[in-house]
Parts: sequence; C-alpha cells; structure tokens
Amino acid sequence: MEPVPLYIKKYKVDVRDIDFTGRMKLSSIFLYFQDIAGEHAENLGMGKDIMEANGVIWVLARARVDIIRYPIWKEEITIETWPQEPNRLEFMRDFLIKDSRGEILVKAVSTWVIIDAKTRKLRKTDSIYHGYPPTIKERAIVCKLGRLKPNGKLDRVYTREVRYSDIDQNEHLNNAKYVDFIMDAFAIIEHKKYFVKSIEIDYSNEALPGDTISFFRDISQIGENTIYMEGINETNGELNFKARIYFGKNE
Repeated sequence: MEPVPLYIKKYKVDVRDIDFTGRMKLSSIFLYFQDIAGEHAENLGMGKDIMEANGVIWVLARARVDIIRYPIWKEEITIETWPQEPNRLEFMRDFLIKDSRGEILVKAVSTWVIIDAKTRKLRKTDSIYHGYPPTIKERAIVCKLGRLKPNGKLDRVYTREVRYSDIDQNEHLNNAKYVDFIMDAFAIIEHKKYFVKSIEIDYSNEALPGDTISFFRDISQIGENTIYMEGINETNGELNFKARIYFGKNE
C-alpha cells in the first residue's frame, strides 16, 4: 500500500469499550488512537519491523483529547489520523473521530517519541524517519502541549500497584491504562454527575510491573470545572504523569 498522508479506519463501538453509561470510556478512545496510529506508522514505513531493526519502541509523550460527544455502544465511527513533520526528538500526530454522518465527535493532538528498547533513553527521530508524503498542515486542536502544573494543594487520592493486566507488549504501563487509573480516582457518584470534556496528559516516566503509583489531585480550580492530577512512583520517587481535566455536568 502506498504511503498516505491521511489514514482513515472505520470501527464499531464494542461492549468492552464502554462504561456503565453506555458511552465509550475515555481510555478506549486512547486505545483506538493507539491502534490507528500503529497502522499508519506501518503504512509510512515506521512500523514494527523497522522499529525492531533499530532497537526502538514508540512511546506516547503528551496528548490532549477534546470530546464533543462520546461514541456509544454499537455506534459506527470513523477515525482519521495524520502526522506533522517531526522535529529532532518528537513526532506529532492528530486525530478526529466522526460519526456516520461525518460529524466530529472527538478531536485530539499528540506527541510521540522513540526510546531505545534496552536503555529506555530517547532516540532521535531520524533513527527511523526518512520522509512523509506531503503532510496535512491543519491541526485537530490548535494548542501548545506540555505546560501542566498544579495551581494549589495536592491531596493524595489513592495508591495502586502496576500489575500484569496493566502492561503492554513494551512491558510498561500502557498509556490508556493511565487514563483508567485517573478515572478510578473519582467515585462512581462523581462519574454519574460529571463527564470529562477534555483531558491533557503528559507522560513523564514509564511505570513498570511492581511499581506503586500514588495519585494526587488539586481541586483548587474546581469552580472553573478543572482538576489537576499527577502520579508519583513510590518505588523510585519519579513523576509518572501530569494531567489537567476539564469536566462537564451530565443532564
């Protein structure tokens, strides 16, 4: 298949992708993005074979996802993705989820890096990048990622150990599982009253099986429908992630 600047794939929302509301889980959106990003990387000549030959793996570094409407169970959706020209260390990729009428449901922008499979150190993009077809310059969301910080006091919410079901083929906590862990920091009654309209997340350091992560929450801007969260790896003291969540109220 010839490399294409815009990659499009149809999906049908499965029962495993939804929560008790019948809407797609936020983590499922991240998984769908991971799936289509991997397929497009293959199309662009930066898939599994090239990665293994160069001893590197893909890692999601930052992402912002804005939800206009959550897809629902059995709904047929289309996801579109396209890359921007990479810089020295980062690959940028955008996403749109559309319904069967072509209406946009979800917008997202993301930053990916490649790391050495053994040393886990950053590698330059030119380790695998040798050019794209003409790129689409339009962005799904016009924003700058990576400026997250708490506004007030951080309170510990809960602590969780990384286990077998949390890790992916790279043997670390999968980016979508972080989102599940973040959602678990809120009680069911809170999920019944509110929903996430937008999330921005920075993945700072990988978490490995056996690591224990403590989740902290800053609610000083809750009056502005915004909550800041971060995760600290109790095993080594490193920051695992930072996230800013903007929420709306269910009718």
